[in-house]
Amino acid sequence: MNAVEATLGCCPLRLGARVWFLPRVIRTLRALDFRCFSSLSLEIPEGGAVFTGDNAQGKTSILEAVCMLVRLQSPRTRKPQSMVKMDGAGGFGIAGEGWGMERRVRWQRGLELVVDGEVRDGPGRYLDDGGLIVWMGNEDLELVRGSAEARRRYLDFIGSQVEAGYRTALARYRRALKAKNLLLKDLRPREEEIRSYEEVMILAGDALVAARSRLVEMLSPLAGAAQREVSGRDERLDLGYRPAGGSDLRAALEQAHDRERRQRQSLVGPHRDELQLSINGLPAAEFASEGQQRTVALALKLAQGELLASLRESLPVYLIDDIFGELDPSRRNAVLRVLPADAQKWITTTHLGWLDESQGLGGLARFPVKAGEVRRVGE
Repeated sequence: MNAVEATLGCCPLRLGARVWFLPRVIRTLRALDFRCFSSLSLEIPEGGAVFTGDNAQGKTSILEAVCMLVRLQSPRTRKPQSMVKMDGAGGFGIAGEGWGMERRVRWQRGLELVVDGEVRDGPGRYLDDGGLIVWMGNEDLELVRGSAEARRRYLDFIGSQVEAGYRTALARYRRALKAKNLLLKDLRPREEEIRSYEEVMILAGDALVAARSRLVEMLSPLAGAAQREVSGRDERLDLGYRPAGGSDLRAALEQAHDRERRQRQSLVGPHRDELQLSINGLPAAEFASEGQQRTVALALKLAQGELLASLRESLPVYLIDDIFGELDPSRRNAVLRVLPADAQKWITTTHLGWLDESQGLGGLARFPVKAGEVRRVGE
């Protein structure tokens, strides 16, 4: 049993019952030359905040800055340079105090990571002592309607927060896959080199498949319960994991040998795995209504939060990007019931009408956002 399997298998969930933990919160956020912000400085209460304003004013960028600070990932891009303010600045900086630590991320042709004044030599050590994040946005509908890649990213984001071994396996697999694909482009592929990279793919891929399988097994009942709660109906949501390499990646690579040489790309492995979603036994992407699909997306993210809390015994911070104003009152109130009351929530919205009607969010600080300027109501 590898480290990933051991970690995922050692924390049984108490399904059907709420298990609450002490909240972990972000108290301050600062940013320089990030997206539309020349500078940003916020103090956030323990419960969280609501950021209001028209579209394209910078609300989502605030949540993105939190995600970069905590997890070194953006839900909007994989290119750090695209997050630099478009005025000739050479890089961006994000800092903040959370979980009792001062954290700082700076990008300028590379990442510089600092925790409590100590420079971290790589993402691993920086992320290991960080907090947990759940991002919820309208783009989550792609989890249901979109390609398998969106669903793999969903699993990878959870796995990377559960165990450092997952990030290592994923990074090694991706590097080996990229090298193999480059070799397959050659008119005369160098088989010995390809085989060496396939050995890395098999070792890392087996770890990923084991971890993803265990994650889906634990997520499925949680997502199913959330689906029933949010929809208000006895809808059965099931999750299934289908590895593209089957149960034996080595054998699958052997079987795909000739096809891969003809098509000049790697055709089997975790980079083609699928997370299957079904409602009442039918594929959700094909047979679920739009309302059901939106509820499935919400259920997946709510399940993610509950699983992270159970495995890490710590409530995640919820970054909720403009979803409540788009929900009907019954689904909105159901989501609010399922969200942990003690978890910190950072929420963006274009209007406050729905907030005034909602229970449990009245105490959040309110920050109007306009053209990259943010101020707290009452200051």
